[in-house]
Amino acid sequence: MAIDYTDARRMRLDVEFSFAAAHRLPRYEGPCFRLHGHNYKFLVALEGDVDPATGMIADFGKIKDVVGEEVLARADHRNLNDILDNPTAENIARWIWEVLLPRLPGLCEVRLFEIPGCCVTYRGPGGR
Repeated sequence: MAIDYTDARRMRLDVEFSFAAAHRLPRYEGPCFRLHGHNYKFLVALEGDVDPATGMIADFGKIKDVVGEEVLARADHRNLNDILDNPTAENIARWIWEVLLPRLPGLCEVRLFEIPGCCVTYRGPGGR
């Protein structure tokens, strides 16, 4: 017997992405002042009520399309200094948030890993 949950429950979904890019930190005194690269990983989180008709908060495919168009097409294998004056992990996470927010209803968090084991989390201007 198939089980189909028809009640609307608040849930969160996370989708993981990665890109490679170069940057330099012009306001940093240390080795990262010089141009170098990272293999970034980031998660985009959406929160919302499950639609009883579809059983989903959002379509994973649509999320992947939006992130591909708004973030990956602009950042992958690029120099992030062409996008941001000071592309720290904190500023990159905020930039990702700002370009995705108009197209991803329910966006609640962007988590960016610049190096394995080290990440920054941005939850919007209010820090929800």
